[in-house]
Amino acid sequence: MPRQHSIPCILMRGGTSKGPYFRMGDIPQDVETRARVLLAAMGSPDARQIDGLGGADTLTSKVALVGPSTREGVDVDYLFAQVSVDKAAVDTAPSCGNMLSGVGPFAIETGMVPITGERTSVVIYDINTQSRIEALVHTSDGAVDYEGEARIDGVPGSAAEIRLNFMDIVGSKTGALLPTGKPAEEIDGVNVTLIDVAVPMMIFRAADLGKTGYETAAELDADAAFFARIEAMRMEAGRRMGLGDVTGKVVPKMAMIAPPREGGSVASRYFVPHKTHAAFAVTGGLCVSSCVVLPGSVCEGVADRPPGEDCTVWIEHPTGQLDVALTTRVNGNSVDILSGGVLRTARKLMEGQVFVPSSLFEAPK
Repeated sequence: MPRQHSIPCILMRGGTSKGPYFRMGDIPQDVETRARVLLAAMGSPDARQIDGLGGADTLTSKVALVGPSTREGVDVDYLFAQVSVDKAAVDTAPSCGNMLSGVGPFAIETGMVPITGERTSVVIYDINTQSRIEALVHTSDGAVDYEGEARIDGVPGSAAEIRLNFMDIVGSKTGALLPTGKPAEEIDGVNVTLIDVAVPMMIFRAADLGKTGYETAAELDADAAFFARIEAMRMEAGRRMGLGDVTGKVVPKMAMIAPPREGGSVASRYFVPHKTHAAFAVTGGLCVSSCVVLPGSVCEGVADRPPGEDCTVWIEHPTGQLDVALTTRVNGNSVDILSGGVLRTARKLMEGQVFVPSSLFEAPK
């Protein structure tokens, strides 16, 4: 057997994240073997990820697995894997809406989905959240367009717009918009909203924990006592949401909110969960935006709720703003979240093969 095993991949930036995209059939199906292979491909565990493709940051240590789907009305299946930088851990519990941005282009590039005109629709089944997303990819001149005028905060320059329309997003892990049935409740003396739209989250007001809500990611990451407290709260939130013991797991995620000050709907900081996101996660944006329009949530009195059932929520984050288009329906004193859409971009960076030790495919002795 060769000492090195090669695996075809395309390295892509998806939204504000980056990582290799693999065909599902090229990666072992066994969970333990798959984890060993992905850790080796990314160079983990190592703070620098010097021996792999990872960029020594959680946002650049992500993997997308994509394959043709047998589900009715779906083109491809997508499984996201968060590869820890400094631990031998691969987490497929959460999804990543930024890496999702590259799934449509990858599916077209690899021939899984044919081009249908100047804009090609790719319907994606997100295995992590068991939901469907339509990606609208610009494909003029018979190929994926990567150059364009769309700009997203957190990424330099401009690129072709990719529109992601999220469906079936309510109750991604818990089966309910509000897993506890309450728009707001207390954990450790702090008012929180436990909500599940695209990803389960605990959302709280910055002022209730002695923060302004406008801190930089570095300023928040330096406050060990703050993270210790919100992590203890997250443990209790996971239990209440029916997720069990979430020790060592990344869901539920967390977000801190404050009044907007740059013309947006709300200012927010997103935690992943033991570090502050440099920008904002797409799935987290869908969840926070839903919290903004939900009567009685912790966002009430803090956020500027946009009018109408079809509205756009602008989230101010450390490197700019994220816009989320929501389709809702008023339901008595509450609101139903029907769908959400975001504008993202992606770029193909490299196509080739990544090499990992062949011994990883053998069962540990």
